[in-house]
Amino acid sequence: MPEQEYDTVRAEVADRILTVTLNRPEKLNAFNPQMMADLLDVLDAADADDDIRVIVVTGAGRGFCAGADVSSGGSSFDHRKAGAWHRDTGGRVALRIFSSTKPVIAAINGPAAGVGASMILPMDVRLASTSAKFGFVFARRGIVPESAASWFLPRAVGMQRAMEWVATGRVFGPDEALAAGLVRSVHPPEELLPAAYALAREIAENTSAISVALSRQMMWRMLGEPHPMAAHRLDSRIMSQIGGGPDPVEGVQSFLAKRPPAFPGRVSKDMPSLYPWWQEEEFRPLEDQAPASDGQG
Repeated sequence: MPEQEYDTVRAEVADRILTVTLNRPEKLNAFNPQMMADLLDVLDAADADDDIRVIVVTGAGRGFCAGADVSSGGSSFDHRKAGAWHRDTGGRVALRIFSSTKPVIAAINGPAAGVGASMILPMDVRLASTSAKFGFVFARRGIVPESAASWFLPRAVGMQRAMEWVATGRVFGPDEALAAGLVRSVHPPEELLPAAYALAREIAENTSAISVALSRQMMWRMLGEPHPMAAHRLDSRIMSQIGGGPDPVEGVQSFLAKRPPAFPGRVSKDMPSLYPWWQEEEFRPLEDQAPASDGQG
């Protein structure tokens, strides 16, 4: 991944792990259109780099992301100029994370509210600091859940808990998030990133990049299917495409030889696609024609 400086995030690669740090600490990393653009660019670059195996997302300073930047006041969510062309900025990030070929780990170091809470939902594993707080506060701002949270949140924690959090808009702590399954584990602040990196290294050092990328997409996409036959058809087709390839051969040989695997497959050129709508093609014409909007997502 080529080195590049961004206005609102930091992107650093080490040990095949990309750390993306939301970097507006003076505003608790509040989300704005520039952060959307920076995150989309980082995610595109990560997918194009076969040397990156895992992405860890965290926040600079004492916050993860306090929500949308509402410094413009009461008009912060006014998208009437864009009208039917408007696309929620947080939703564009959520959909891009959803379509990522790399597993994404959230290391939630502090308050995560509004878009800051909803952007973690398409991330694959979520770890929280004891300093973290969460709030799906949309109803308290007179808006609706964005970042596709109405799709992701009930799937993460169930409809009853999701509706309670959204209808009340209340802020809650990491223990409640853990009990509901919103996060996988809670850590003292100084242990949060080490725990995230330990998980990332386990993935990077032991697994096939193609297997992880395909498995990630298969499981996310199957959440919308009404019958397991859809999964059976898909995994049968994928197994027929990759089963005799170099990664399965290496996987078996390394297991039998009791040595670490060295998978040769590269996602950029060796991975079969799952669906023709792999990159949300239906949005591209609309996005290309849409007038510029300076509203917050």
